[in-house]
Amino acid sequence: MANIKSQEKRILTNEKSRLANKAFRSSVKTAVKKALSAKAEGSKEKDALINEAVSLLDKSVTKGIFKANKAAREKSRLMK
Repeated sequence: MANIKSQEKRILTNEKSRLANKAFRSSVKTAVKKALSAKAEGSKEKDALINEAVSLLDKSVTKGIFKANKAAREKSRLMK
């Protein structure tokens, strides 16, 4: 454990952000899976699900959770 007070605080904030990033990453993966399954089934709401997944992927890049190439690859996969 850290001996410096500011480092102890930093450890706590890092843990909070790690958990928040993990939750957001999970929601993005879920949205992508839903969109891909709706696309495979030919569902009516597939366009809405794809748009939602693309939006979440773009947000993840701006938040620094995913790299730009990964988001582009996932979006391309959804649009095929």
